[in-house]
Amino acid sequence: MRTVSNMIAVVTRETRLEGLKQRWGTSNQADFLLGAAVKHEVERRRQVRARRGIAVSETDLCEFADSAIELTDREVYEEEDAQYNESLQQLYRELDLGIPVREVDRSFLANFDFGRCLAVVVIGQDGLVANVAKYAGDLPVIGVNPDPLRYDGVLLPFQVREARAAMQRVMKQQARFEPITLAEVNTITGQRMVAFNDFFVGCRTHASARYTLEADGRRESQSSSGVLISTGAGATGWMSSVFNMAAGISRFTTDSELPRLSLARDERKLMWAVREPFVSRHSSADNIMGILNDGDELVLGSLMPTQGVIFSDGVEDDFLEFNSGNIATFSVSEQQARLVVG
Repeated sequence: MRTVSNMIAVVTRETRLEGLKQRWGTSNQADFLLGAAVKHEVERRRQVRARRGIAVSETDLCEFADSAIELTDREVYEEEDAQYNESLQQLYRELDLGIPVREVDRSFLANFDFGRCLAVVVIGQDGLVANVAKYAGDLPVIGVNPDPLRYDGVLLPFQVREARAAMQRVMKQQARFEPITLAEVNTITGQRMVAFNDFFVGCRTHASARYTLEADGRRESQSSSGVLISTGAGATGWMSSVFNMAAGISRFTTDSELPRLSLARDERKLMWAVREPFVSRHSSADNIMGILNDGDELVLGSLMPTQGVIFSDGVEDDFLEFNSGNIATFSVSEQQARLVVG
């Protein structure tokens, strides 16, 4: 049972600049290592030209440096960081509605008690909304775009200046919502997880995953680099890479384009695909893709003694162990995300 709603949760995540500082300790150290990376890349490209007997001019060296700097441009990181923090401070001013506001870093989502919240405001990239939705339950989720010039904002319908009005509509129960279909997995060990975009099932390392797969009454043993189970929201994400690979192979071998499957975000269906299936004496690849309608199940049984995992929405640190003897059932979840759109 949910306790009394008495706060607004604002979910944030570190900027790339903050990530650099955490990795390298100080701004000066980060600057030094970024500069060293540029010099290393320029020298690498010069040596490649030299091995081919191609002369390198000063203009070439400048072009090498410009290209390398694009990958390590500290000014871009600083601009992103400044814009994000400015937007965050403005957001707090917009949400000054007489209700306590609690900031929650992305890394603490799995342990935060959302049952105390009236709503969840997400300020970041689209992927942060996906990370939040599976923990927020049926709470209204308000996606705020902190940097419209950099972020597409597919799941971030509001500018910072619009957050106050959006929250007021939620408080008055006048907000418009888009229901988002979630995927769900349940294991025989009693564990449950939901996904906004997708599930990955496989091995923690780059070793092949071994498992049995059962769908549409067909069951087979497989060995692959993992299985993806995607919602409509995730169909343009990780799952799209499967279609990209298949389309590229089709163009190369037959000079034709394969059609792509798509699902609406509120459609009560999932799609699944096996990544890089391997055929051997012990594994087959007859059943490598399908659609799960509401009420259908995809059942996977682990044949991996160790390192088997299930995680959702790209969050590898929050995973379910999926080792030998464990069986996981994937289906359309009864739980839906409620994305505020107006």
